[in-house]
Amino acid sequence: MRKMFMGVRLRRLRAERGMTQAALAQALDLSPSYLNQLEQNRRPLTVAVLLKIQHALGVDIQEFSEDESSRLVAGLREALADPAESITLPELQELAAQMPALARAVLVLHRRNAALADQVEALTLRLGDDRTELGVPQATAFEVVRDFFFAHGNYFDVLDRAAEAMAAKLGTAVGPDWLARRLQREHGVSIRLETMTDSKRRFDSAARVLHLPAGLQPAQLAFQLATQLALAEQEEAITRLTDAPTLQQDEAARKLARIGLANYFAGALLLPYGEFLRAAEELRFDIDLLAQRYGVGFETVCHRLSTLQRPGTPGVPFFFVRVDRAGNISKRQSATHFHFSRTGGTCPLWNVYEAFGQPGRIMPQLARMPDGRVYLWIARTVTGHSTGFGSPQKTFSIGLGCDVRHAGRMVYAKGLDLQDPDVATPIGMGCKICERESCAQRAFPFVGRPLAVDENQSRFAPYGFSP
Repeated sequence: MRKMFMGVRLRRLRAERGMTQAALAQALDLSPSYLNQLEQNRRPLTVAVLLKIQHALGVDIQEFSEDESSRLVAGLREALADPAESITLPELQELAAQMPALARAVLVLHRRNAALADQVEALTLRLGDDRTELGVPQATAFEVVRDFFFAHGNYFDVLDRAAEAMAAKLGTAVGPDWLARRLQREHGVSIRLETMTDSKRRFDSAARVLHLPAGLQPAQLAFQLATQLALAEQEEAITRLTDAPTLQQDEAARKLARIGLANYFAGALLLPYGEFLRAAEELRFDIDLLAQRYGVGFETVCHRLSTLQRPGTPGVPFFFVRVDRAGNISKRQSATHFHFSRTGGTCPLWNVYEAFGQPGRIMPQLARMPDGRVYLWIARTVTGHSTGFGSPQKTFSIGLGCDVRHAGRMVYAKGLDLQDPDVATPIGMGCKICERESCAQRAFPFVGRPLAVDENQSRFAPYGFSP
């Protein structure tokens, strides 16, 4: 752990609770002079002091984590990529570390500005079209829900423990037969398997009939049944979680979050926390072996691995992503600080795109971000079942990544030199906010610096920057 100076945050914490410096020092069992040095950034904040803060004041120490600061810095670099005057990385790091509330306010303003820009573009495109009513897009519900899951560290304790308790009570693997019987016995829901091309699950609440596609694999069938069971038996917990103000402002986002939480419960029921984490550690996070042991798919295992952040017994903090051939990110779940731009695309050197060229093969990659952080990524394609002749088959690339300091626990680190900085592939958060000057794959210029254009020189990289 690098040294953390959090003086401003400590002073703010004390002010919020109306405590004097002496009172806070007493509560933390520290000398007033030592606390004064912490608040003046003359002493770094240690793990021992962080634990005292958590115990004495009930503060989530995640607020002081390097991961949270790194996420804020990444967001600030995107938000301030084209400022009136140059802002250095150390300045952004200082802002994120010392004044996170202000940093988050800057990000909110940036998102509002981006939404307004989208609205202006939509209005421009629609002006003069008198055949339909003018529509102005709002902030997407998907982004609201994604931020909601990130704010919870991609872990929901009440749902996770309820699912684990249910699985433990059963004593055997949760399968579709048991789930179907429980839905019928406890909730009067009958199951109907039929040919379906438009839905994976459709519940008729009036008739109490759950319609499911006949071609689902047992694990897929169990997941859909468990999702319906969550909506029936975890209604109170799901409603309480979705009462968050950010979700109440957008009905579509609230409904999406309810589905996401029901899916979360289903995954936790099929892959119970403690048992699954022990199996993952035992098998060194070999996803294929975990999929075989639990009878589920590659994507399901990856998604569950990204949720194992129970306080006291956390797993590896993974970042999970699903992309299509066009580069669209349709799923993004994170228990860590990895960040890609919301605008300007992602990085073509990232192995999630290379995986499309070698379908079905797991591809490991050490990747280094511009801030120097190195990650171990694995990527593999998955293909959905066909819904009939002539219908397009869905193919995605699944990526699962973690900080390189956890890589030694994973089977995918075999043969990789984790200590050699030159082994890692340099990638970025997206061309428009990536400052790597010599990248031959750059699609757009970096907006943070002016272009250097010289008609007498042709570069290997498509754009050059002025100092």
